[in-house]
Amino acid sequence: MDYYEISAAQLAEKVDVQRSSISHLLSGRNKPSLDFVLKILKAFPDVELYWLLNGVGSFPKNLSNITNISTPTIKEIVKENTSTTDQVKSVTKATEATVKTDLGNSSENLSEIDRIVIFFKDGTFKNYIP
Repeated sequence: MDYYEISAAQLAEKVDVQRSSISHLLSGRNKPSLDFVLKILKAFPDVELYWLLNGVGSFPKNLSNITNISTPTIKEIVKENTSTTDQVKSVTKATEATVKTDLGNSSENLSEIDRIVIFFKDGTFKNYIP
């Protein structure tokens, strides 16, 4: 509030909360909710989330790091996804061939692949349906 030179009432109005909520937060009576934190980040984009939650980092946010980030175009996104889809199709065909080879030329009815899930080290995953 000091940085922006606004009062508690002005802050409450800017983030669309009751003035009493700001008063309770400032006095230490209440802790901020996730909704409140998100409203702060939306109203004040130069506030760093980690700094807001832990008091560690910098305020205001270092904008020089943000300016170097490029937003991909729709063409690039489509190309990337198409390339990935082609890779998955290739892997699917290779996997099917490997399964057939491993099982030999048996007359057993092979199950078809329902989906392929790729797990990434960052905890995300992609689900492909051939």
